Amino acid sequence: MDDAFNPKPERSGATRRSALGLILGAPLMASCASMPQFSGAPNSGLEQAPAPSGPPQQPSAVGSGQVKVGLLLPLSASGNAGVAAQSMRNSAELALAEFQNPNIQLLVKDDAGSAQGAQQGAQQAIDEGAEIILGPLFGLSVPATAGVARARGIPVIAFSTDSSVAGRGVYLLSFLPESDVNRIVDYSAGTGKRSFAALLPENAYGNVVEVAFKQAAARKGGRVVAFEKYSNDPTQMQTAARNVAQALPTADALLLADDGDMLVNVAQTLTASGANLKRLQLLGTGLWDNPRVSADPNLQGGFYAAPDPSGFRGFANRYKAKFGAEPVRTATLAYDAVALVAALARTQGAQRFSGSAVGGVGKGGGHGRRTSLSSASRRSASCTSAASSAGAAPYSRAVTSAALQPDRAATADTRSGGSTRRGSPRAPPRRDRTPARNDSAACPRAPLRR
Repeated sequence: MDDAFNPKPERSGATRRSALGLILGAPLMASCASMPQFSGAPNSGLEQAPAPSGPPQQPSAVGSGQVKVGLLLPLSASGNAGVAAQSMRNSAELALAEFQNPNIQLLVKDDAGSAQGAQQGAQQAIDEGAEIILGPLFGLSVPATAGVARARGIPVIAFSTDSSVAGRGVYLLSFLPESDVNRIVDYSAGTGKRSFAALLPENAYGNVVEVAFKQAAARKGGRVVAFEKYSNDPTQMQTAARNVAQALPTADALLLADDGDMLVNVAQTLTASGANLKRLQLLGTGLWDNPRVSADPNLQGGFYAAPDPSGFRGFANRYKAKFGAEPVRTATLAYDAVALVAALARTQGAQRFSGSAVGGVGKGGGHGRRTSLSSASRRSASCTSAASSAGAAPYSRAVTSAALQPDRAATADTRSGGSTRRGSPRAPPRRDRTPARNDSAACPRAPLRR
């Protein structure tokens, strides 16, 4: 297994730690690395499926192995979703190319970003012999896919960020906002912050962040001194910002959870309302990992949970060499998913995608069940901990921040630490999702990537 996955370019060495338990890799990325992001759906809007931009793409197959794997992506969707889907398809192809002699054939289906399209694509893939389904990308499409798959006993590994859609036979490999919030609040509390404020978007993403934020603050013995949500209406945003700004003198940390231009606009509105953002600790989620955010002077010095640039840079270089373009960050999910099923197909025999094999990755096959999102409970300094030298070769050279979760109970269990354990299939060592500081001048300073 160590030598089965051997891309020709460099490995990132000791900084690469990816957990394949209920969490697959929680990498760290300093904001000074300007990498392509997929900062629209599904993360910022949390599963707002787009309209199709054209007719569905024709089904295709990648690879010639005997083990068939369905891959559902919104290839004909409009906007960022379609761009991300094509990048994810390319990454899946790259994963097959870099896994030595994979016995896998990918059956690629365009679900157009809709539940109906996902249901049809899943049915087609299963009728063609798919033993497992990778995708869909959007949470609204997962139940339709799961219904078809469960009827045939086929597991699903979806890329949704909506943890509520996980269930029996349905696993998630995705960037979860709950993980970001838990990690960054724990980090802030670890630096002595106890009074928290938050200004969040009035949408599904903001709702998930709100619950995680209030729970995390309470768990750390903190208090929430100000909390507001805003819509896209400028007047309503100004009112929310003014209310938070008035309470900020009693807070020592402020959470802002939006991306790109909207986050910049929120920070400007707060400043115009009299908030002094320099006197308190600014906190963010992975959506901050955006060049527009890192360039904004109002947000300089803020901390957010984000992936490690080293693993992604190596992956991006290989991707660009093969496809002539930069990948979006979401593409690494498809890469890891394909690498995972290729490894299971090689090591698990006829039981390769059984509940014990796929679920066992999170329930003891790799790390114990209680490793789900467990990086939230670890100190930021552990980003260069001994886990990085545990010796197990990671499945993925992309090293994504992802959680592979079979049920909601596992999703909620975020506080346990736990040491690296090996099992079958062989799991890579865990890595923490450690805050990066939004300060490019300080990026080289490890281990906090400040």
